[in-house]
Formats: sequence, C-alpha cells, structure tokens
Amino acid sequence: MMATILIADDEKEIVSLLRFYLEPEGHAVREAYDGRQAAQILGSERIDLLIVDIMMPGMNGYEVIRALRGTDGAQGNIPVLVISAKTLVSDRILGLELGADDYITKPFEPLEVAAKVKAHLRRVGREKAQGTQGQDGAESALLRAGPLCLNRNECTVSDGSKTFDLTKIELSLLQMFMEQPRRIFTTEQIHERGWAGTEAVDDNTIRVTISHLREKIGAARITNIRGLGYRLECE
Repeated sequence: MMATILIADDEKEIVSLLRFYLEPEGHAVREAYDGRQAAQILGSERIDLLIVDIMMPGMNGYEVIRALRGTDGAQGNIPVLVISAKTLVSDRILGLELGADDYITKPFEPLEVAAKVKAHLRRVGREKAQGTQGQDGAESALLRAGPLCLNRNECTVSDGSKTFDLTKIELSLLQMFMEQPRRIFTTEQIHERGWAGTEAVDDNTIRVTISHLREKIGAARITNIRGLGYRLECE
C-alpha cells in the first residue's frame, strides 16, 4: 500500500535515513523539523501515516499527537509511530495513551521501522476494506420501491419522512409487494406468503390485513385490482 508519510524530527539525519528506507517502497515522504511545522502539514495536506519524535522545538511530539487526534475525519485517525530517545515506561505509556499506535526508542533499526510502517498501513487497508464490505452489506439489506425503504435486518419500513409500525405479517406481505412492484398478487399468493402452513385463514382475513397495511403506509400505495388481487404502485 503506497502512502504519503510525514516524518517529524528535528534531527535531519534521522529524517534522511528514514526517507532512504521508505521511498524505495513507493511512499511519498514529507518532512517537518519541528512540531509546529508538522501540525501545519497535518492540517493542510492529506497524510496517511505520521512518524514523530517527542523532543522537538516549538511543539513537542505529544502535543502534535494530541492535536492530530482531536481532528475530525479520517486524518485524525491515521497511524502514528513515535520514534524517541525518551525510553522510560512512563514516556511510552503517555505516547500510547495520547493516541500513538507504536513507540520505537532510539537508536532504532530502520528496517524495523519500515516493517512497522508496512504493517500499520496494511491494518488500515484491511479496516477500510471491512468498512466497505459492511456498508455494502448494510445496503444489500435495504429493499426500495419508490419512496418506500424496507430494512430486512431491522424489520422497519419508512418513506423518508416517517417510519411505519408494522406487524410481522404486514412486513412480510409488504416485502413481497416491494420485491416485485406493480405485479398483481392473488389472494392465494398472499395467503402463502403471510400465513404459510396455516389453513384457517379466509379471504376476509386477508382483506382486513391488506386494509390495515394500506392504512399504515398510505392507501394509494396498494391497489385492489378487482377480481385479480393486489399490487404495489410505484410513485
């Protein structure tokens, strides 16, 4: 996964060293040599991952992380790797609690940093893919016909302005109508869908149920085709 990486460190040699190992991987590298410059870049450019030192002039790394995590949107959730000479456990804990995803102490092995960068970007890629799949799955649970929207997962129906309180049978029948709008369904087909396996259901029960459904979602949306059955009209 190719990315734009911001390296924020007041030691130019370290920035150059990391650039040397990251650019061959196809990444674009941005540089900042103090905390304020890093914060400015994060606030004005799309950055996919931040590598940040703690002890920097103007604004230390902790402050940069705190400001970044307070940012709305995807930019505020990018992976953050701390590289610092501060080796105390309390320093590590503070960095992680502020929102860093990893904490590497100096001196470090640049190949290890490059591997960690790859791992964090891979994780972000998986999360995005899973999020997309989740959105696709949520969308596939929606059945639409005109202004009506039926959520199969939540068993709810709305028309954009209000949500309708339907019984289980009414919901099942409406789903049948919405799956094939303008198709005429006979009373036998409606019986099979709403009361499958139940013999003691007469035509009057079906008429009353359809009448209640029409009252709830709007009478004009389901019409009675005399002698044939019922159908859903698409507005």
